[in-house]
Amino acid sequence: MSEAGGGRGCGCRVPQRAPWSLVAATAALCLVLATSVCTARAAPMSREEKQKLGNQVLEMFDHAYGNYMEHAYPADELMPLTCRGRVRGQEPSRGDVDDALGKFSLTLIDSLDTLVVLNKTKEFEDAVRKVLRDVNLDNDVVVSVFETNIRVLGGLLGGHSLAIMLKEKGEYMQWYNDELLQMAKQLGYKLLPAFNTTSGLPYPRINLKFGIRKPEARTGTETDTCTACAGTLILEFAALSRFTGATIFEEYARKALDFLWEKRQRSSNLVGVTINIHTGDWVRKDSGVGAGIDSYYEYLLKAYVLLGDDSFLERFNTHYDAIMRYISQPPLLLDVHIHKPMLNARTWMDSLLAFFPGLQVLKGDIRPAIETHEMLYQVIKKHNFLPEAFTTDFRVHWAQHPLRPEFAESTYFLYKATGDPYYLEVGKTLIENLNKYARVPCGFAAMKDVRTGSHEDRMDSFFLAEMFKYLYLLFADKEDIIFDIEDYIFTTEAHLLPLWLSTTNRNISKKNTTSEYTELDDSNFDWTCPNTQILFPNDPLYAQSIREPLKNVVDKSCPRGIIRVEESFRSGANPPLRARDFMATNPEHLEILKKMGAASSIDAEDGLRFMQEMIELSSQQQKEQQLPPRAVQIISHPFFGRVVLTAGPAQFGLDLSKHKETRGFVASSKPYNGCSELTNPEAVMGKIALIQRGQCMFAEKARNIQNAGAIGGIVIDDNEGSSSDTAPLFQMAGDGKDTDDIKIPMLFLFSKEGSIILDAIREHEEVEVLLSDKARDRAAILKDPEMENEDQPSSENDSQNQSAEQLLPLSQTVDLVDQETPENPLESHSEPSSPADMEEAAGFAPSEQKSSSTESLETPSLDGECTELDNQLQEQSETEEDSNPNVSWGKKVQPIDSILADWNEDIEAFEMMEKDEL
Repeated sequence: MSEAGGGRGCGCRVPQRAPWSLVAATAALCLVLATSVCTARAAPMSREEKQKLGNQVLEMFDHAYGNYMEHAYPADELMPLTCRGRVRGQEPSRGDVDDALGKFSLTLIDSLDTLVVLNKTKEFEDAVRKVLRDVNLDNDVVVSVFETNIRVLGGLLGGHSLAIMLKEKGEYMQWYNDELLQMAKQLGYKLLPAFNTTSGLPYPRINLKFGIRKPEARTGTETDTCTACAGTLILEFAALSRFTGATIFEEYARKALDFLWEKRQRSSNLVGVTINIHTGDWVRKDSGVGAGIDSYYEYLLKAYVLLGDDSFLERFNTHYDAIMRYISQPPLLLDVHIHKPMLNARTWMDSLLAFFPGLQVLKGDIRPAIETHEMLYQVIKKHNFLPEAFTTDFRVHWAQHPLRPEFAESTYFLYKATGDPYYLEVGKTLIENLNKYARVPCGFAAMKDVRTGSHEDRMDSFFLAEMFKYLYLLFADKEDIIFDIEDYIFTTEAHLLPLWLSTTNRNISKKNTTSEYTELDDSNFDWTCPNTQILFPNDPLYAQSIREPLKNVVDKSCPRGIIRVEESFRSGANPPLRARDFMATNPEHLEILKKMGAASSIDAEDGLRFMQEMIELSSQQQKEQQLPPRAVQIISHPFFGRVVLTAGPAQFGLDLSKHKETRGFVASSKPYNGCSELTNPEAVMGKIALIQRGQCMFAEKARNIQNAGAIGGIVIDDNEGSSSDTAPLFQMAGDGKDTDDIKIPMLFLFSKEGSIILDAIREHEEVEVLLSDKARDRAAILKDPEMENEDQPSSENDSQNQSAEQLLPLSQTVDLVDQETPENPLESHSEPSSPADMEEAAGFAPSEQKSSSTESLETPSLDGECTELDNQLQEQSETEEDSNPNVSWGKKVQPIDSILADWNEDIEAFEMMEKDEL
């Protein structure tokens, strides 16, 4: 996302009706100046340390890019756990996330301009030749219009921009003759049929070969698209028009933006998450700055910078005023209803909103940018990465982290704006966490669960396109970069487009639709760029003074929820009924429910809030009965803790959350099903026994291996091809008898995760693992006295030693399938894979990959109730877990229909929001 800049200076003014070229040039200069700093810098990081960290970023990029080229190219993406390429159609479908893959070497195209930013010009020239030689854009595959635009079209245009820059310098790319631009134009024409709708909003998907709505296209029946999907086209499409002179691309993108602006909610000036592409009706009427909307706002501001059209700035300022009025609750950014913007739509946030502080820097609104960024950093320090979603009291809501770059992006822009070396330390933390927790021998693996440290077999192309670019620029001085980064604007995928496009091929028919739909007061808009003397009023510690009150916000937080609404209620009156206080036998409570929605708008908001709290409270009570996932970490040579497998827990045996982890070598039991007395007790004595699921109950298996002297057990699913990425986790139930005699820990692995251990045994004979509630720090593993005699790399050079020569020999193993579940993965359910197995009859229950009772979503409370409520919930959780060992994890939330029958539609809307995917 974002526009690059770091020049110095304070203050300039844009004439309100200046020629387009002057407006664009001055606007670009203004945004550059807005990111400069006019104060003294305190305790700067030394040049040597910055250079060391920059070199570390280069090495990390080489590790990721080199492994992609060696093990995956020409596939779209690298699967870093199995050291091979991900090819669309050859792997089990992951749902919508696969729509980014088009068999067009996605990672290579997405990485083109990153190579130049990192001064790898020779590699860039080689990569361009490979793209021109190998990439085919005429594949019979259905792709996302949005993802193809920002990653592939943007990647080709960014590569072209820097190719012509290098050619002008006279050393590299002298043979280049706009070949990437011609590919971009070809792709642009392939995307145009998606805009064949009455509204001008594009279909969300298109077939690269057959287009839309043909029988062989297999697409064109969709009715909805997200706001960001339709509103994140203008930079790439306009750049394509300006580069080629073909105006049609910019015209189509403008028409889509015009329609979204027309359909905004007029009273709140907010837009919803999804919209019907034919009727323009809002399908999802919640609004925020995260998933589904994020880059729509970003592109309004950047379109003003790149194209010099002041209507885009007017629209952005109108939306921004609404965001700060309704969505911003510093340091939080909470979704609201577009028709009732004082009512929060949910009590959790998604990780994509981490881009917003960077956008606020470009806007010149530094204080809230610092506040939100600091809150996000505190969450990262707690979990090592930003979970895909977390609650307002900073507990994990969705536990995955696909190595998203948005927080690094905002860190870079805040450093450019403040010059505060604190943000260099933040960047250093990001580098350390990536190397410590995500680095694997074949690249960097996404985190499947930030709580356990388990991995997904996934390395998205945006990781190379954005993460390394922003981290390198964070530590680089101007002389470290071979071109002037301030002459370019960053797209949402961090591709570089030159600012001189604002004065090139400007014969695009434009109309200012902004003024047609709203009364605009120019006094509401900043036509003067922010003066840094005001942003930083003679105080070199300005940013620190804003951060200081927030440094403990995560560890000492109290659920926020819908506090703001309650503060707006009438003073002196009885407080509204809260879901946690409701008693169905209390006549007064029932009478209050009858009044909700009938007497006044305040009562209606009471009722809507009460429904949301009731749904969340019901969900919370279920979650408090769940056991969280566990981790199996391979710690012997050559793994050294780098491979972490997600495991299901057992309702019996040693509780790994309350006792020290169990460590030992693994051995297969005989018989492998573990259903009778073992015939090889000497082989499993003092080791962790591997046993296969099926033919008897889990508790019986545990007793048999325990009697043979095993110190733990891992049950491997007998359903070939099963994976925790494509099915919910399970917790192993007992046999209906007293299981207190089972003292060893027992964990469950699906077939594909289990195959990783079995293949490792075949390759290395002796394999040592760690059974724990979450992955252990690799540095601690390497320093462990038990590892002293192992053949291991030194901790000092650990990140460098995780290179190609240490690759795990897993190329022939069964592959791990990483599923990005189409619905909230924490609420997905599936039937047991082997209905005939006896353990299902004994209560083998499906587990949701959601947080434990200590990390569940809590009903919002007022600050004064924080401690008491937390204690009550903790006691309730412990009581329920102790008294209900055979609880099923597969039940769905049941709304109280008998009381809220008139509000079923609203309840369904809340449940849809709760289940909505990122």
